[in-house]
Amino acid sequence: MRAYIYTRIFFCAAFLCIMQACSSLLGLPSDPQKSTMGENTSYTTELKNLPLPKEKVVIGVYKFRDQTGQYKPSENGNNWSTAVPQGTTTILIKALEDSRWFVPIERENIANLLNERQIIRSTRQEYLKDADKTSQSLPPLLYAGILLEGGVISYDSNVMTGGLGARYFGIGASTQYRQDRITIYLRAVSTLNGEILKTVYTSKTILSTSVNGSFFRYIDTERLLEAEIGLTQNEPVQLAVTEAIEKAVKSLIVEGIQDKIWGKAVEGTTDYQSLIDEYTREQDKNMNRTIGDRMPENYRQKLSVFANVEGQKVKDDYVGTTMNVGGKVGVKYFLSPSFNLELNGNYFTLENKNIAKKSYYVPEINLEYLLFPRYKFSPYLYGGLGAMFSKESPQYKGQVGGGLEYMIDNNVALRVSSQYDIGFKDDWEGLIKGKHKDQSIRFALGVNFYIGKK
Repeated sequence: MRAYIYTRIFFCAAFLCIMQACSSLLGLPSDPQKSTMGENTSYTTELKNLPLPKEKVVIGVYKFRDQTGQYKPSENGNNWSTAVPQGTTTILIKALEDSRWFVPIERENIANLLNERQIIRSTRQEYLKDADKTSQSLPPLLYAGILLEGGVISYDSNVMTGGLGARYFGIGASTQYRQDRITIYLRAVSTLNGEILKTVYTSKTILSTSVNGSFFRYIDTERLLEAEIGLTQNEPVQLAVTEAIEKAVKSLIVEGIQDKIWGKAVEGTTDYQSLIDEYTREQDKNMNRTIGDRMPENYRQKLSVFANVEGQKVKDDYVGTTMNVGGKVGVKYFLSPSFNLELNGNYFTLENKNIAKKSYYVPEINLEYLLFPRYKFSPYLYGGLGAMFSKESPQYKGQVGGGLEYMIDNNVALRVSSQYDIGFKDDWEGLIKGKHKDQSIRFALGVNFYIGKK
């Protein structure tokens, strides 16, 4: 009995050591961490490395707030915490400082500043009555030639969600993800006449992911072994807001150079052409960007030729059907980006083991529909009619199918597909028996060559 207890203690200790090792492997925190300096985003470095202006621009920010009214999503009751940090004005001022293009002046809490200056004046008047009056006066406040307005105008939850998982014999693993998105507008306003000089718009996704693994199995009738491990990671909203604001500041600087709104700050200088060219390329690329940070293009041309290797199996009136290998070649002509007309010829073998075997040459015509014609990866569906020629009289059929296509190059795509053939008669193999027409199923792997340039 004592040996049994010691054995159980040993296995428990070993299991805890394994769990600790897994925790270290996955980088899970196990000790308190010291406070650190704030993380930099990718745009922090870009802002700091911008070419400097001839003269800095004095700029004021009264209010750059969360205008979404969005609260954090909660599964259990109401959550009155806001989804967006409320210190976005401070984040914007830090980005302006990092760019070294601007002299930000205090305007968010201007009342505090004016009150403190009044205290200074009163104190000097009270205790420095005999001093020189010029030494008592305060220097004037800086005034801004440009004001920055705008804010975080949108927080969209669950823009994209998904996951993947599998479980077999008590062992399972799964992963899930969720994407939120924030949107920021920033505009520059002239204090001279109130004209809105420039407005820029940026967005940033916020990613949350989780990975989980589990083991659940009965070792014996009364013994159950169960184990779980998981990791969840959420992108900090504050960093996402910071990155979006820094991108907006950079965009404002570059577009301001293009439209010559910075005046003497860049007058007569040509040091910014490479910066403008880079930004222009990004704008051109962004023209095709869609939600989910996808960049669809017109990958497919009007005409293509293809070749498939197919595995075919017939369902007919005999037993013992056998899978055979065949092939298909054809041409496609696109009537529109999504629809194309296909003509093909293929070789089809019908076989029932030790009973019947017959080969057919089959021309087909299909109408095909591509679900995402402007993406590299697209599902597709098709249907049409065909004729089966052998030594006997031809047979006629209809077919439907579908598959997946992936562009591996500008003109080359890989395809996997499945096709279901439905006969109009019941005598493909020369026997009429049963209620159902002869039919077959095919699985294909092929290559599609698009002719011409995009």
